[in-house]
Amino acid sequence: MTIKVAIVGGGIGGLGLALALHARGLACDVYESVPEVREIGVGITLLPHAMRELAALGVQPELEAVGIENLESVFFNRWGQFIYREPRGRHAGYALPELGIHRGKLHGILYRAVLQRLGADHVLTDHRCVGVEQGEAGATLGFVRQSSGAALPSARADVVIACDGVNSTVRRQFYPAEQVAFAGINTWRGVTRHKPILTGKSYLRIGSIDTGKMVIYPIVDNLDPKGHQLVNWVAEIRREGSAMNDWNLGGRADDFVDIFSGWRFDWLDVPALIRNADQILEYPMVDKDPVPRWTFGRVTLLGDAAHPMYPRGSNGSAQALVDARTLADELARPGADPRAALQAYEAQRLPVTARIVETNRSVPPDFINIKVDELSGGRPFGSIDELISQEELRLISENYKRIAGFSLEALKPA
Repeated sequence: MTIKVAIVGGGIGGLGLALALHARGLACDVYESVPEVREIGVGITLLPHAMRELAALGVQPELEAVGIENLESVFFNRWGQFIYREPRGRHAGYALPELGIHRGKLHGILYRAVLQRLGADHVLTDHRCVGVEQGEAGATLGFVRQSSGAALPSARADVVIACDGVNSTVRRQFYPAEQVAFAGINTWRGVTRHKPILTGKSYLRIGSIDTGKMVIYPIVDNLDPKGHQLVNWVAEIRREGSAMNDWNLGGRADDFVDIFSGWRFDWLDVPALIRNADQILEYPMVDKDPVPRWTFGRVTLLGDAAHPMYPRGSNGSAQALVDARTLADELARPGADPRAALQAYEAQRLPVTARIVETNRSVPPDFINIKVDELSGGRPFGSIDELISQEELRLISENYKRIAGFSLEALKPA
């Protein structure tokens, strides 16, 4: 039996699924709402479990050529005092690297791979899905042009995979009253041309969510003869009663830079990093409560459409790629009934990702900083060892890796 798959959404999860299906000999079409796919956005970190999936899709060399391999992850309090350091990726014993990369570069590499392997006729842009109907014979997808709102011909498939993000139209069919969960945390993301910080391959977490937090890492090397990098940064703050930032608006430094006004350290001037940004975007920190099911007959959800989670720990894209491989494996089983395959995929992935959603809310990787702030009362300390041992901090970090599926043990070759 030949299964035809319709993928709604051409983001990282949708493109990863298309490549995984193609590698297993299954036909699919990708329907993407934007009229033109362009390399936009800011930075993303590809953790070893994301790299495992991307290596299997055959794009690792291209990613390494345009990203920066992380050497270490380092934690500081808002006074610039050292808390904890650990090696990352290959430097921590993994077979694969951890990369900082421009999200647009990652997306472009996947998109070109899909065009080359599947053919351009299997990728339909300017197709916004407005609904799915299904029956015993298959599923029918309705579309309009994103650019004009004009109706487009419907499409038929055996199964439909919704990869259309946190505001998924397909998910809304099954959960029409659902809202995103916002707990008063807003974020601003930017990129700045800057001299290398610390090693030039360091992933930094500074401060904590209630008094201001910065995540900083490089994504492009050697921009000019002076050796400047393109440095990605994320600013976060939780304020009770705050209105949500708007996904559709550019960010303004004046809206948040005062939070970090005193953050001038021997090794970094944070206000200058923000003020000198090439680009700033604003976002709310949102997710959705885990739902009891993703699969409805011939339709299932994947990536942010299935399990939108706080963008902490660089885990959203990794989990979408794991979803894609798991689903492709189930659909490719000899004699597989497509509806049973969707159920088998859900059974494997829903409980795991629900736990990660909850962990990203309560005990994310930067819980290390939160814990130290609790112990110090948010004040400068004499020595971190007077508050908590490095071993205790390591265990916090290792626990997150284990839950998220990228502990060293979990990724050892079979």
